[in-house]
Amino acid sequence: MHFLARLASRHPWAVLAVWVIAAALSLPLAARAPAALNADPAGGLSHSGANTVSGLLRERFGERDTNTAILVTRSLPPLTTPQGQKIYRAFVDGLETVAGVSRVVPATPGGPVPTQATDGVLALTVAQIPLQEGGTEALSRVRDYVRGVQSEALTIRVTGGQAIADDFTEFAETDTKRSEFTALPLIAGLLLLVFGALVATGLPLAVGVLSISVAMAALYGLTFLMPVSTFAQSVITMLGLGAGIDYALLMVNRFREELRHGTDPRAAAARTVMTAGRSVAFSGSTVGIAMAGLILPPVAFVRSIGIGGVLAVILTVLASLTALPALLALLGERVNSPRLLKVTWAQSGAASVAWTAFARRVTARPVLGVVLSTAFLLTLTVPALGLKTGYAGAWGLVPGVPSRDALGDVRELGAGGLLSQFEVILDLQGQRYTPADRNRFQGTVNELRALPGVKAVISPFLTPADLAAVGSGGLEALSVLTRRSFSADRKLLRLTVVPDDTLRAQDIAAFEARVRATLDASGYAYLLGGAPVGGEEFSRAIIGTLPGVIAVVFTGTFLLLMVAFRSLLIPLKSIVMNALTVGAAVGVVTLVVQGGFLAAPLGIPADVGVLDASLPVLLFAVMFGLSMDYEIFLLSRVQEEVLRGARNDEAVVLAVGHTARIITSAAVIMFIVFVAFMFGRVVATKSIGLGLAVAVALDATLVRLVLVPAFLKLAGKWNWWLPGWLDKRLPHIRLEH
Repeated sequence: MHFLARLASRHPWAVLAVWVIAAALSLPLAARAPAALNADPAGGLSHSGANTVSGLLRERFGERDTNTAILVTRSLPPLTTPQGQKIYRAFVDGLETVAGVSRVVPATPGGPVPTQATDGVLALTVAQIPLQEGGTEALSRVRDYVRGVQSEALTIRVTGGQAIADDFTEFAETDTKRSEFTALPLIAGLLLLVFGALVATGLPLAVGVLSISVAMAALYGLTFLMPVSTFAQSVITMLGLGAGIDYALLMVNRFREELRHGTDPRAAAARTVMTAGRSVAFSGSTVGIAMAGLILPPVAFVRSIGIGGVLAVILTVLASLTALPALLALLGERVNSPRLLKVTWAQSGAASVAWTAFARRVTARPVLGVVLSTAFLLTLTVPALGLKTGYAGAWGLVPGVPSRDALGDVRELGAGGLLSQFEVILDLQGQRYTPADRNRFQGTVNELRALPGVKAVISPFLTPADLAAVGSGGLEALSVLTRRSFSADRKLLRLTVVPDDTLRAQDIAAFEARVRATLDASGYAYLLGGAPVGGEEFSRAIIGTLPGVIAVVFTGTFLLLMVAFRSLLIPLKSIVMNALTVGAAVGVVTLVVQGGFLAAPLGIPADVGVLDASLPVLLFAVMFGLSMDYEIFLLSRVQEEVLRGARNDEAVVLAVGHTARIITSAAVIMFIVFVAFMFGRVVATKSIGLGLAVAVALDATLVRLVLVPAFLKLAGKWNWWLPGWLDKRLPHIRLEH
């Protein structure tokens, strides 16, 4: 801290020059980052059954372009008329010329079960595009073509796995930008109330924008090394704006207090780093530990979010401890100009009379405060016990997004199962397929076909029922995904199980279990893949890492708090109370997103059914880390008062009186940032915003101003108990703000 304090106060121009250069170099790269992110649910798993099956289809079965774009057309006149057929045929002919489209399977009227609606208005067309590299670009060209040929006589909507994933990425990017633009004016207004001066108001915003820009540039660099989740962008924005503005608010407030004491501007900047800067560094460390917990799971997507979060925290803390005090040192008294408001909602070094009185009332009845607060938080946590996770697919987007809306038409045409196919590869154990195996294989196919919820099984033994189930031209359409049933060496057999409708995330596990049970009984060695299996494997991989992430975050936080506050009870209490906050917030998100309670007023579809598998891990890490900000603001002041000689009870009251305005101001800022993310079109992003907004509201009010003071009063001297042998071995850190 001494080095940073001297650097920022003695060489402010040099410090600012470095940050200006960094920002200038970062902006072009940061602008490219969103387009490089993606939302593929299984793309981050290095070893999975679904990816293994995809590899075998490419290498052993010659499948190259197994990705599909499903286009639903509405034609007036109907496709059953000559004029309708002419319009549709022209559309198909043009689609075949789009770069990246290797094959088009059109709707064909007159089959046993037409692939268009009975009135001939709706029709389904399948375009075959690359599976991995080039899939997004090919789909983009398909959509450009669709926009160019649509007319009053022919409207077209595009869906499919690639379309849904690309919409996730696109709308997550645009939602993040819109959230930033929505939140910044509101935050600026609040900061103006807090500081009353225009210059002071602009400084926290500058720190937040600066840290986000550099972090996004670093994230872009990360995309060259690993797949990076779309959610990483949202996390960087949330942490950069929320935590960055909070830290800057604390620093600017301390600097203004130093100036009021008559301190020279550069000395005041150095003193600000040595006091409030320590709290900022420590708070950032707790957030960093929580985000670093996301780097542990062996899932590239989750790791990318963790790395993005750590980058955002490091850069936010670094900007707060270097660029901000450098600006303060140069501004001096000008930080208070121009004075726009004479009466401000400002923090000051003096204790708030109202909050001090409130703290005395809470500590006068500590048992009541602890019991009622804990009971309320546990009640909110109850819905989380029924939490279900998975990849929501199109249902993870709000109505109005084309890929989601088109899914309704696909289901109306009876082709919803095209989006939920299970690929099965049977291994003949080195033996070539012979006529003697025919009956055994056909028996397995028949057993799969008889399973509940199965519409068709595409294999060498197609029946008239299978043809009818997939409709006229259906065999050709499905051959886009299953061009061959035998591997080139005739040692692998392949079949495709088509459900009777698109499977929702909560239904996939049961369907998969039935398929696996049948395959287990067949005696074949097999691999099971397909989009539903990939989504389930991704969900299980992430949820399976949650206990390890929690253990690492709890351990790291406990050790850090133990060193800072010279106590065993304080870190244990902090972990338990932060866990209560996280549990309550997750319970609220589960109740709204999964249960549909108040979903409509919040703009969340009532039919999502599950939470995205990434959310429990992501919400835990971000909530737990940010909750520690307020914990440290309060506890550092309690410790300071105790070290000055105050009794424990009085120290608690004084700490609440001095920090409540800081905590509430910071919480309102964070609340605005998180609520802004609820006005998007990606349900997962809306869920993150909802969960964090609830967590901040609970933590800054009920937990930090009622539950914690009441508990500290009950614990008394045990708050600061540490075995003597351990006290001698721990380094000494003193926090001030």
